[in-house]
Amino acid sequence: MTEPIPIHISNHRAFVFDVDHVAKLRTAHRITGVLGGTLPHLSQQNIFLGLPLILLPEEVFLLVSKGFAILVSDPGSYRTPSLQELAEWDDMRIADILRQLSRSQAQEDSKRKFAQSEEALRKRQEREERRRRDALARQTGASRDSTTVSSAGPFTLEATVSNVAPVPTPTAATSTSTASVLASNVFTVSVPMSSNSLSWHEPERHSFSTLDGARIAGIWTYPSTDAERAKCEVFRDLWEKGYYMGGGSKFGGDWLVYPGDPLRYHSHFVATVHSSPDALLRPMEIVAHGRLGTATKKAHLLCCWDPAARKVSYLSVEWAGFG
Repeated sequence: MTEPIPIHISNHRAFVFDVDHVAKLRTAHRITGVLGGTLPHLSQQNIFLGLPLILLPEEVFLLVSKGFAILVSDPGSYRTPSLQELAEWDDMRIADILRQLSRSQAQEDSKRKFAQSEEALRKRQEREERRRRDALARQTGASRDSTTVSSAGPFTLEATVSNVAPVPTPTAATSTSTASVLASNVFTVSVPMSSNSLSWHEPERHSFSTLDGARIAGIWTYPSTDAERAKCEVFRDLWEKGYYMGGGSKFGGDWLVYPGDPLRYHSHFVATVHSSPDALLRPMEIVAHGRLGTATKKAHLLCCWDPAARKVSYLSVEWAGFG
C-alpha cells in the first residue's frame, strides 16, 4: 500500500506542495485542484501559476475518506528550534550560497575562455571591419552632401568631414572592464524550495488520517452543514462514476464536470447541488441555468442528495427552441 499524500492545512485551506504528489493526485486519483503559486521569474502575472496546489473542500473530503491522503496542520508541524539547530541551518545556508557562487564563477571563467579563443577573435575582427566599412560609407555620403552645398556657403569638405565623430571600436580593456562591472552586479540568492527537511519539522504529531480527528483538533471543519455534506456526497458519487471535477463559479454552478482529464477534454456539465428533495428551486433558476449552460455549450446538471435514502438524483437541463 502506498503512503498517503500529506495535505497541508493552513487557515482552513488545503495545500499540496510536492510536485510528485500533485502528479499522483491527477493521474492516480483524478483530482486536479488549482495551482495558486507565483512563478519566481513571472511574479507580475496570474495566467501561468505554480505550486502549491489548492484543493477544493470536496476534494479534501474525498481523499481523506478514501484513505488516499492525510491532513497535516502546517503551522503546528514546526516546533521552536534550538540555538544549535539554528546555527547548523545557518552554516548549511552559507555553504549553499558559496557553492552557487562557485558555480557562477566557473560559468564566467568558461565564457571568458571562449571569448579569448581564436574563433571569437576572428568574429570580433570581422565585426570591427564591418563597423569601419560602415563608418567610411557614412563619411563618404556626408562628403558628397557637403560638396553639393559648398558653392552656396562657406562649408568645405574638410570642415564637414572633421565634424564627423569617429566610431569607437571596442578594445580588450573596455571589454574586460564591462565584464567586471557585470560580474560585480550578479547576486546569488538561495531560496529553499521545501522546509520539510528542517530538523524542527515534526508533522507526525499534527497529522490526522480522519476528518473527525482533524475536526476535534480544530484544523478542518468541512463539512459542517447539510448543504456542505450534500456537496461532498454528490462530489463523491460523480467521482466514483469516473468524472473529473473543477471549480464552476465562472459558469454559475458548483463544479464543472469533465469526462476525462481537463487538459484533454472540455467539460460537458455545470453541476449545481441541492441538499434535499424538498429544497426550493424556482422556475427562473431553471431557465437561467438552461440558458447559461446552452450559451457556454454545456448542459446544466441539477444534483439532488437524498439524506434519507443516501442516494443522488440527477437532472440535466438544456435550452431548446420550439415552433
